[in-house]
Amino acid sequence: MAAEVKSVLFVCLGNICRSPIAEAVFRKLVTDESIENKWMTDSGAVSDWNVGCSPDARALSCLRNHGIESAHKARQITKDDFLTFDYILCMDESNLRDLKRKSNQVKNCTAKIELLGSYDPQKQLIIEDPYYGNEKDFEAVYEQCVRCCKAFLEKSR
Repeated sequence: MAAEVKSVLFVCLGNICRSPIAEAVFRKLVTDESIENKWMTDSGAVSDWNVGCSPDARALSCLRNHGIESAHKARQITKDDFLTFDYILCMDESNLRDLKRKSNQVKNCTAKIELLGSYDPQKQLIIEDPYYGNEKDFEAVYEQCVRCCKAFLEKSR
């Protein structure tokens, strides 16, 4: 019997800072546990501003500092994502509102749409956008994504 594959899509506003970090962190977690074949992982944006772009250089630098590489290219979420993914985990209330509104336009939406921060053991619900910040802000996003992704993975077993 084939193992059931679960799927998660991480979403932020532009798909160049928070969601690619979360995607890369989650991908590393499942790879380290040798369960990457049990998960389909991706990230996307609510907006179309950065479609086709690589993640922010500060996000890539932060990931590299933790031994993680990413070849992700930004993409905007599609109606199909609401039918394809089991979980759509976003970074803040604005993302959540936009996703809920978009999901209402999809018949038979099957995705569970939540804040990634709802899994944070430190109860930091919002993963703040580091775009206008500095390296320290990207590091804070990384650390929060690690906590949240570990807790999400544990809860979704």
